[in-house]
Amino acid sequence: MDVALRAQAEQLADRFASQARTAEDLNDLMRLMMKSALERMLNTELDVHLGRKSLAASDGLSSAVVANADSGPAAATGKKRSPNRRNGHTPKTVQGDMGELTIATPRDRDGTFEPQLVPKHQRRVPGFDEKILALYAKGMTTRDIQEIVEQLYGVEVSATLISEITADLDQEVSAWRTRLLEAVWPIVYFDGIVVHARNDDGRVAQRTVYVALGVNLQGHKELLGLWLGQAEGAKFWLNCLTDLKNRGLQDIFVACIDGLSGFAEAIHTAYPQTKVQLCVVHLVRAALRYVSTANSKAVAADLKKIYGAATVLEAEQALTSFAQAWSEKYPTIAKTWRAKWADIIEASRKWTMPIRNWKEALNHFAILFEGRMPK
Repeated sequence: MDVALRAQAEQLADRFASQARTAEDLNDLMRLMMKSALERMLNTELDVHLGRKSLAASDGLSSAVVANADSGPAAATGKKRSPNRRNGHTPKTVQGDMGELTIATPRDRDGTFEPQLVPKHQRRVPGFDEKILALYAKGMTTRDIQEIVEQLYGVEVSATLISEITADLDQEVSAWRTRLLEAVWPIVYFDGIVVHARNDDGRVAQRTVYVALGVNLQGHKELLGLWLGQAEGAKFWLNCLTDLKNRGLQDIFVACIDGLSGFAEAIHTAYPQTKVQLCVVHLVRAALRYVSTANSKAVAADLKKIYGAATVLEAEQALTSFAQAWSEKYPTIAKTWRAKWADIIEASRKWTMPIRNWKEALNHFAILFEGRMPK
């Protein structure tokens, strides 16, 4: 919005404030302004269609509207006839954010006018469907959506209308969940996110969303899949891995996971050649659970010397120093890291290049995983 238009809007708001006494009065004024604006824009579209106004003068209306001005029965037959002109208006009730509005849609004599702002047979102002989809995405039932839309906008929507709007979303979600994947992915991150979701019985409870985020051969990240489960577990992860394999994902070079028990075994069941790398963030977070607040910064700094080491030998020496310094107070940390040491150092030995230098990293993958890179 430019400065001049903003100033006009502020002046109009001052006039509204001086005339409105209640929120309902203000809503009625806004509805009237919306109705007038829609009708004027539709009339401008028809003027462009009839050739009475240029595209530049119509403030950027679709060029398709101008193209319609030279089309019609006369142009198709080549016969001379009276020029196309206005032919009154047709009342039309549309639903929008401000409730129901009855607008006068202009017509032309030839019947060739196709409005772009509110197309023929459309009964909802753009943006209204998005509100219903947002409520649907929140897990609300059809009846809940009907009640909220009526309370907020004063519009009665049928269950059939809501089902039609949400059906397209369901189709898009199903198509995304079952889409085919590339055969080879150098890196895939697996993790579970705990969210509050509505169960089939209508109650809100904690659920786990299983997430698979991959890095493709071009170095770009892509969300491979989302699965909803009761709680994070290796058995459910195996079902997710099987789904990825059925959708075409045949090989993963490095799988980054948290320390969930049995997860590495589940990955090797689906992808025997995949190298497993434990997520350092999860490891550090799990280690700090045993540490008092007074020692948390010092312990975190010593752990960083381990996972930030340039070589495996330096990392092993840092782990030994950590055990000597902290095992008396926190023996579980060093013990846990030693038990998972093979998976912790896997990425340090196999691949150390950041994604921003992906070409170099891809060359490393081609050497380390010879015979598994697609040609």
